[in-house]
Amino acid sequence: MDIIKKIFPFAFGTKDVSSLIIKIVIHVLIGALAGAVLGIMTAVPLVGVFASLIMGVVDLYVLADLVILILSYTKVLK
Repeated sequence: MDIIKKIFPFAFGTKDVSSLIIKIVIHVLIGALAGAVLGIMTAVPLVGVFASLIMGVVDLYVLADLVILILSYTKVLK
């Protein structure tokens, strides 16, 4: 569990609903920003391929962090 806390430090420590909602909004904004950057970067053919790989990793990290955030808030993960 310590490894997960080191990789996803933003997902732990949520005590109340307001901080949970703020963290969810931040995750959605990061995902939207990554999508916007990917849309801009795909205009250049070679850069678009690498950008899509990097943005895929970013989206996967944000999704995993969001899932861990919800599981941590509901006390499934401790």
